[in-house]
Amino acid sequence: MGAGGRMSVPPSPADSEVLKRAPDSKPPFTLGQIKKAIPPHCFQRSVLRSFSYVAHDLIIAFLFYYVATNYFHLLPHPLPYVAWPVFWAVQGCVLTGVWVIAHECGHHAFSDYQLLDDIVGLILHSCLLVPYFSWKHSHRRHHSNTGSLDRDEVFVPKQKSGIRWYSKYLNNPVGRFVTLTITLTLGWPLYLAFNVSGRPYDRFACHYDPYGPIYNDRERVEIFISDAGILAVSYGLYRLAVVKGLAWVLCVYGGPLLVVNAFLVMITYLQHTHPSLPHYDSSEWDWLKGALATVDRDYGILNKVFHNITDTHVAHHLFSMMPHYHAMEATKAIKPVLGEYYQADGTPVYKAMWREAKECVYVHPDDDDNQKSKGVFWYRNKLD
Repeated sequence: MGAGGRMSVPPSPADSEVLKRAPDSKPPFTLGQIKKAIPPHCFQRSVLRSFSYVAHDLIIAFLFYYVATNYFHLLPHPLPYVAWPVFWAVQGCVLTGVWVIAHECGHHAFSDYQLLDDIVGLILHSCLLVPYFSWKHSHRRHHSNTGSLDRDEVFVPKQKSGIRWYSKYLNNPVGRFVTLTITLTLGWPLYLAFNVSGRPYDRFACHYDPYGPIYNDRERVEIFISDAGILAVSYGLYRLAVVKGLAWVLCVYGGPLLVVNAFLVMITYLQHTHPSLPHYDSSEWDWLKGALATVDRDYGILNKVFHNITDTHVAHHLFSMMPHYHAMEATKAIKPVLGEYYQADGTPVYKAMWREAKECVYVHPDDDDNQKSKGVFWYRNKLD
């Protein structure tokens, strides 16, 4: 994979391969040729199999909840102060898997029935305080415009001219730590409520606003439905807090939800932010080049917990209606076709987050006279 910016520290030979620039020229294959390499059954969706993953995740989540609420208070002091954070971490991982299944519903990859997909997605995402239809429509536009500096919807990198004045004061280890902490804890709600890190619009954009610029007239009713789902779950949490106490709700629900939100931001950020990945302006962008401007990551055992959304993301961007339980097989099938256009990075995610925060500050075209290169942007980190 390719170095989009000038690396501050000379990379090792192993790092050099990881950081090798991805191709930015028109691929020598078509989407149809990629699809032909994938076994046909990979595109088949099974209601029973999809629901089996829902049941699996919810049963595990209930078991963790049961243990936490029935046994943690029996532990000798100070072990409960250790047990609860462990619960938040593991329950958050499991619920991230639930989030991924709802994400699959938004892509119509859960079943052959759109209404069923939307009902399941609405219920699961609402329970995680995600406005299902609101996110579904903006996320669809992300898939339609991936890698476009003009039209992509999320984690759109800034050009150097768009960097805020205070960025140079954050371009250091302490500043990066603060930035990453805020991004992982508040990034998701800030994106939903204020479109932070999203595509710039000519007026205020918010995922809860049916009349906002993100949505068209045909989508507005569904945004109201999403808002109703969030309000219903919020009211349920309020009633729980009245009965059980706010501390109980924060421990049982709030802690895991923070972990879910952090993983969601981390996964999305690392899929689309890498020193090797190009971004394009309107003169160079096309759908296939944009879809290939993403990277598969390795989260170890969490790949399975997250239903392989982490390590099959390239295939997902090419064929988003494919169910997750076929994505690994499809990824193996398309690698020979994609060749050097297939991007993967096995760097441990905690190292990758730090490296990307350091190296991927803004994007800029190469400084040469090639007209084509003016429309291809690479990550840089020099603010002087």
